[in-house]
Amino acid sequence: MYASSRAAFAALVAVAAMFPFRILACSSCGCNAGTEWFASAAARGLGLALDLRYDFVNQNQLRLGRSPVSTAGLTTADIDNEIQRGTLTNFYTLGADYVFGPHWGLNLQAPFLVRLHETVAEDDDPRVSATDDRGLGDLRLIGRYQASFDRDAVGVQFGLKLPTGRFHKSFDTGPRTGEALDRGLQLGSGTTDLIVGLYDTGAFGERFDRFEQVQYRVALNSREQFRPSPQAFVNLGLRYRLGETLLPQLQLNFRWEGREIGAQSDYPNSGSRALYLTPGATWRLAPRWNAYGFAQWPLYQDYTGYQLAPRYLLSAGLSYGF
Repeated sequence: MYASSRAAFAALVAVAAMFPFRILACSSCGCNAGTEWFASAAARGLGLALDLRYDFVNQNQLRLGRSPVSTAGLTTADIDNEIQRGTLTNFYTLGADYVFGPHWGLNLQAPFLVRLHETVAEDDDPRVSATDDRGLGDLRLIGRYQASFDRDAVGVQFGLKLPTGRFHKSFDTGPRTGEALDRGLQLGSGTTDLIVGLYDTGAFGERFDRFEQVQYRVALNSREQFRPSPQAFVNLGLRYRLGETLLPQLQLNFRWEGREIGAQSDYPNSGSRALYLTPGATWRLAPRWNAYGFAQWPLYQDYTGYQLAPRYLLSAGLSYGF
């Protein structure tokens, strides 16, 4: 019954939770493209699947509201005593997904981050202060319940982001050496966050499949005078069955972020709304192996205060079902 259903576990992993979203004070990033919807979870049936995903996020454009901001002639007095130069993050995420039966599943995401951040903090000392940090981020554990109706499936997601990433990193070089890095730029938030979501998948015609997903994440506590931004995601996807090997697809991904709060937050420069167009494809390499790739392009961006934003985001991964 399960193996024959085309959509029974089409949303194998919590779509937005597949990527290790980092909540960044003064910096905005995120790639909420769904990947495992295209990994043919229904074909593998019950049991374990593993996924290794790489994401490239280069936040090198300073923005205010809906517009980019030139740093030429900009002083630190204009934007809260700091002009951020850039944040480059490479994410390596190992995922494990277990299907218990036709309705229940559990997903674990373990991100490893490599992040370089540069900023100029004082007008009278224009040297760049930088930090190069790497380590485990915040783990995500998400369960799901799914009901199938003929060719369609509807599911709910419920889980936690756990405070496993460290959050006491200081600047390594420059005039700010030894000073604490912004809490939003740390590898972890230090908080436990609730994650809830809804999704719907289905097929129409012989060649097309679609999915819709909404997810919300909010911190359940504060940690050392910091509470990260709440986040909401809306994802829409369309897949074309070109053949048994190649599955091209297109997504629209919307992300909303609220404000950070607390004495260690950057409240004036947090909060955003962004809409992305995301083309991509999945390749079936073997009966149990799938590879995928995505490029995410912003269609609309609106940031509260001065924040760094990416011009594009890239993702690639490999999955194996046992």
